[in-house]
Amino acid sequence: MKQQFEVQEALAGERLDKFLAQIYPEQSRSFFQKLIRSGQVSVQGEVITKTGASVEAGDLVSVEIPAAQSVDICPENIPLDILYEDDDLLIVNKPKGMVVHPSAGHYSGTLVNAVMYHYADSLSGINGEIRPGIVHRIDMDTTGSLIVFKKDDSHLNIAEQIKAHTVRRVYRGIVCGVLRDDEGTVSGDIGRHPTQRKKMAVVTRNGKPAVTHYRVLERFSRYTYVEFILETGRTHQIRVHMSQTGHPLLGDELYGGTSKNYAVPGLQGQTLHAMTIGFLHPSTGEYVEFQAPIPQYMEDLLKRFRK
Repeated sequence: MKQQFEVQEALAGERLDKFLAQIYPEQSRSFFQKLIRSGQVSVQGEVITKTGASVEAGDLVSVEIPAAQSVDICPENIPLDILYEDDDLLIVNKPKGMVVHPSAGHYSGTLVNAVMYHYADSLSGINGEIRPGIVHRIDMDTTGSLIVFKKDDSHLNIAEQIKAHTVRRVYRGIVCGVLRDDEGTVSGDIGRHPTQRKKMAVVTRNGKPAVTHYRVLERFSRYTYVEFILETGRTHQIRVHMSQTGHPLLGDELYGGTSKNYAVPGLQGQTLHAMTIGFLHPSTGEYVEFQAPIPQYMEDLLKRFRK
């Protein structure tokens, strides 16, 4: 699939591989470096094979995205909680325990298996066979609002908004311990943990800037109910930042939220909900915002803590 983009002034002087990685946030720079070296990227009609080449404002960049490797991703009749739908996209309220797209060990029961059944060929193909219509993701045990795209141009439009950090994302969660301040900001570059490859961490090298704002909604004897607003959207961002403060998300096995002092029997994974998502609609240009209701398991926990 061949796509062409005009370089905007804000990205003038950017490395070619980095420019493409910003256009396609689901792909890595190394992915585009391979495409450049293999002659699948051109600037102003000229094939470029140097990954460090820069682009200038007004340049037309063409890239040939190879077809996704064929895999057996079967449509599955899994119910979807649709919060909103139009010709461009749908907003899905993802349940706890559902993986967004197929990966090693999770080739069935995912959100992609479900949308492939209900929407067949009506999905954006930007991210290939494995992630049709998917521009962003939330973790398996995080619940809440997720955008799925039907059209390629709408997909690319929102991908640009995500890169520009203009998409509004508000989360609700319960953390271990009692936060002192009513509100605050946690910042710190996030990258892969140096020794534990399944984890992300606040790092001093090779990380990406990450900023999380929080506001206390309610305090309990051992827990705090918190609202989070993402200024950036890094992998595991809220989970990493709250662990860094000493207040990991309740139930988060990976980042310390299951210690015996805070354990809740029967709780599955981190207590985190992607409640609100807002953006400029790709067709109308108007700001739209959608809310996923707090999941029942979290409501039950809050009631228990209030007692």
